[in-house]
Amino acid sequence: MERKTLGFFFFLVLFLSADVAVKRSEARICNALSHKFRGLCYSSRNCAHVCNTEGFPNGECKGFRRRCFCSRNC
Repeated sequence: MERKTLGFFFFLVLFLSADVAVKRSEARICNALSHKFRGLCYSSRNCAHVCNTEGFPNGECKGFRRRCFCSRNC
């Protein structure tokens, strides 16, 4: 029984360390709520245009409240 438990914990540590390694290699993306976009956000294209005027390269409509979030690499 102890040998199975040791094998399980070894597998768990291996799995978690692989997950961390993948996350470190991905680019981090920072999101910020747009300050200039007004109203409900239905078009991510319009949101992206407003975000470009705020100095962000991308923008997307998100959430239940349909708000415009600007994004860029951190």
